Amino acid sequence: MKAQVLNNNNNQHHHHTYLNKKLKAKSLYCKQTPNNTNKKSAKMFASKVSDYENFFKRPAQPSNAEQFFRDTLDNGERRYDDLCRNIINDMNEYGLSVVDDFLGVEKGLQILNEVHGMYSAGVFQDGQLVNNLREEKLRTIRGDKITWVKGVEPGCANVGYLINQIDAVICRANTMKNNGQLGNYNIKERTKAMVACYPGSGSHYVVHVDNPNKDGRVITAIYYLNVNWDTERSGGVLRIFPEHGNSVADIEPKFDRLIFFWSDRRNPHEVQPSHRTRYAITVWYFDANEREAALNRIKNNKNNVKSTIDTTTTTTNATNRQ
Repeated sequence: MKAQVLNNNNNQHHHHTYLNKKLKAKSLYCKQTPNNTNKKSAKMFASKVSDYENFFKRPAQPSNAEQFFRDTLDNGERRYDDLCRNIINDMNEYGLSVVDDFLGVEKGLQILNEVHGMYSAGVFQDGQLVNNLREEKLRTIRGDKITWVKGVEPGCANVGYLINQIDAVICRANTMKNNGQLGNYNIKERTKAMVACYPGSGSHYVVHVDNPNKDGRVITAIYYLNVNWDTERSGGVLRIFPEHGNSVADIEPKFDRLIFFWSDRRNPHEVQPSHRTRYAITVWYFDANEREAALNRIKNNKNNVKSTIDTTTTTTNATNRQ
């Protein structure tokens, strides 16, 4: 179920399930000849050139450099394609997909620092439900605190980078040939990113469905930011109950882990009690047709309510005149 891993720092590509090895990108050195050098400096430079020639099978001339960069881009494209193909296969078979080491440690920590900054600034609020409940009742259902960001706000550059990378994966997977169930959807829009914090002390979210009423959301993408997470001690597991299976999927909220699953009734899920601060960033992707139908329903409902109010007002006025 674990999809291929894409490291966007381009320094390693790690695939837990399929490859179990790391690939390191090569550095490119271009040889140059200095002008007006004395014998001592010329000798030192010749030694360096000799070292480079021993390192490479042939010196990197401009034409070779062009080919190197073309090959590097092709390798990057293939890595994206492999990642998306594995996600497609997982979504077809399991209804969810797990990608580990998505951005790498350095970028993941930069995102975590930005989230810490948001939390310290006091911008998080209690998560809400569609039907607004009293605060004490709400906390028995969901105990997270959230804030919504576009990724372009001050102090959100790295969160914005994460959103762009997830966008790239979803868009590519949605437009690839032979993309299975993903091909049934036309994904053009998404929500803002919801940054969530479960502040420990058993905070949780009971079993629910993200999109039970066809509001347009088709894919849920969650990125986790929890360094050295120990499920045995800290809990906080995301448990998914896929509709087409008798088993459950327990997803640990590990650092730099990205997961995808269908947002509708195919995947009821819960966040089990968390005994340590737990951070996640969630983005929902819309199917254009379902989203348009949902917006039309909302518009029609508003018009019907307005029509009812106008009719009631007119009837009342007529009665008063009598």
